[in-house]
Amino acid sequence: MQRYAFYLGGDQPPVAMVERVRSGFGVFIGLMLVLTTAKYLGELGGIDEWLMASLGASALLVFVLPGSPMAQPWAVIAGNTLSALVGICIAHLVGEPLIAMPLAASLSILGMFFLRCLHPPAAAVSLIVVLGHVLHFRYAFFPVMVDSILLVMAGAAYSNLTGKRYPNRPS
Repeated sequence: MQRYAFYLGGDQPPVAMVERVRSGFGVFIGLMLVLTTAKYLGELGGIDEWLMASLGASALLVFVLPGSPMAQPWAVIAGNTLSALVGICIAHLVGEPLIAMPLAASLSILGMFFLRCLHPPAAAVSLIVVLGHVLHFRYAFFPVMVDSILLVMAGAAYSNLTGKRYPNRPS
């Protein structure tokens, strides 16, 4: 049985309860700030789309794993924005969703490699764009880029207030 524990999360490092609560509370506070601000900005601009669906996954990286290279500001902001732009371009060029979705995700990942901004939730952004038939480029900037910036700012404030360093600083 112990041999198979690996497949049931046995490879996960132990995490102190204080860190679990700090992370969970941070995600809650961070997302509340981001979503409230984005909703307000959307209402101000008369824009219905003020939320990107993969924000929760980005929040996990920023608040739970702030030391990860994939949680750093450039990765979050550029990865999400690039993937939205790629998804929108593919949605314009390819009408068949079964081709457009994997093409958008794979080209987004390739672009993130080139720009050195790998952020796993960003691959989902390109799929969300294709699935949602988002065709206007504004979406990449609001809500995607703005939500990403707000999330990074909330993550930096919360992490630094609670004793975690974010973003990483060069040594």
